Amino acid sequence: MPWIVAIGLTISLLVGIVTETVRLIGGPLLASIVLGTYQRPVREQLIVMFLDLADSTSLAEKLGELRVHDLITRFFFDIDGPISDYGGAVHAYVGDEVIVTWPLDEKMSGGRCIDCFFAIADAMAEKADSYRQEFGMVPGFRAGLHAGSVVISECGSSRRQLAYFGDTVNVTARLQEYCKEAGRNLLVSADLLAHMRPNPDILVEPLGQAQLRGRAAAIEVFAVQRRA
Repeated sequence: MPWIVAIGLTISLLVGIVTETVRLIGGPLLASIVLGTYQRPVREQLIVMFLDLADSTSLAEKLGELRVHDLITRFFFDIDGPISDYGGAVHAYVGDEVIVTWPLDEKMSGGRCIDCFFAIADAMAEKADSYRQEFGMVPGFRAGLHAGSVVISECGSSRRQLAYFGDTVNVTARLQEYCKEAGRNLLVSADLLAHMRPNPDILVEPLGQAQLRGRAAAIEVFAVQRRA
C-alpha cells in the first residue's frame, strides 16, 4: 500500500522538521511565532544564570582562536545535559558565555538552579582527562545567579530571536563579572536566595554589599559552594 508508506514518510519528515527547528531556534521562540506569545513585550519572573569560561582571553593566546573555539563548542555541548536535567533553558550563547533561565516559582524552592552549577562542575570533572588529552587543560568557569522581573519580546525580522531586557538581566551579568574580583566561582543575589532554600550540602557565605559595575545601587551578594 504505497499511500501508507507515503503518509508515514510525510509524518516522519514533518516531525524531523519540527524537531530540528526547535533545536535551531528554541521551543519558546517557535511557540511565540505560532501563538504570538512574545510579539508584544511580556514581563515574566525568571531566574537567570550567566556562566562563562574563566580566562578565555589567555586561552585564546595559548591555543589560538580556532582551537579555543573548538574548546568552547565542546564545553557548551558537554554542559547541555546538566542544564536540561535541572530544568534550565538555554536562552543564548554569547562568545564564551551561556545564558540560562528558569521560571521563578515554587518548584525552585530546593535550589535546582544552584544544583545545576555543581552538576556542570561534576560533568566537567568526569571529562577532565579527555579535555587534557585534546586541549592540554581543563577549562574553569564562573557564574552569577539572580532572580526577578524580565521583559521578553520578539526582535528582528529576517532573523528572529527572543530578546531579554531589564535590570534582572543586567545585574546577573555584573554578578558573573564580579566573580573574578571576589575570587569565587559562583555568586548569587539576596533576591535569589529569598525565593529558595538551598540543599543542606550547600554552603552560602555572605559577602556583604557589592557595588557592581554600571549600577548606582549596591546589592547584597553571597558566595555559594559545596560543603567539604
